[in-house]
Amino acid sequence: MAIPSYATRGERIWHYVFLGICALIFLFLVGPLLIIIPLSFNAQPYFTFSQEMLSLDPAGYSLRWYQDFFTSRAWLHAIKNSFIIGIASTILATILGTIAALGLSSRHMPARSVIMALLISPMIVPLIISAAAMFFFFSKVNLAQTYLGVILAHTALGIPFVVITVTATLSSFDTTLIKAAHSLGANPTRTFFKVVLPLVTPGVVSGALFAFITSFDEVVVVLFISGPEQRTMPIQMWSGIREQISPTILAVATLLVLLSMLLLTTLELLRRRSERLRGVTPE
Repeated sequence: MAIPSYATRGERIWHYVFLGICALIFLFLVGPLLIIIPLSFNAQPYFTFSQEMLSLDPAGYSLRWYQDFFTSRAWLHAIKNSFIIGIASTILATILGTIAALGLSSRHMPARSVIMALLISPMIVPLIISAAAMFFFFSKVNLAQTYLGVILAHTALGIPFVVITVTATLSSFDTTLIKAAHSLGANPTRTFFKVVLPLVTPGVVSGALFAFITSFDEVVVVLFISGPEQRTMPIQMWSGIREQISPTILAVATLLVLLSMLLLTTLELLRRRSERLRGVTPE
């Protein structure tokens, strides 16, 4: 953003100081990635930069750790579990969270604040408490160490993100469109799929992406309720750090960073689309 011509000298100085502070914060957040990504191409089985890497010698770089990842049965099993559990829990969380958000958006819903607090409680309650509670409950109903149990647990953790994003989208929704659809003879089901859903789709998809990221990155709950067959990617990484340190973890971390960047780009595109639908021009 350009500095206005009428800005005082103090305002100009603060503008550049503010930009410097933002740059330092950005470097603090991104700095670890600037180390992990190059190290994932290290030809040596170390977590430090070799002399060949520092001198930019091609012999110091290799794809051996990526090859180890894509040829390891343990890693491939873990990533398959992560996607299966993540996709299944995301679908459930998106459906249930969207329905809950639609109900909470109604002015006739009783005890809206209490219900909203209960729905977002998994975001507030410490994760270790939620994991322990899920473990004792799922053990009673024979869902511990099962795929269904892990999927339901991740669904509970993902619902709050869907509820919040869809509720935020519905806050700017024009309810007169629903009345117009009813006046033209559309039943509630047709109104939802033809009028409401297309306008709240950016919020629904954003919530689904957040739910998927939450499931894909979750460790604590899986440690409590999963078995050997339900090992996910974060659990495999955690076990690898504790039991057998290998630079393959750096390759996996790099791939997860790329996945996160792809999802964040998708969220930004959805945000811009949502602004266009509401008649707001993105800057």
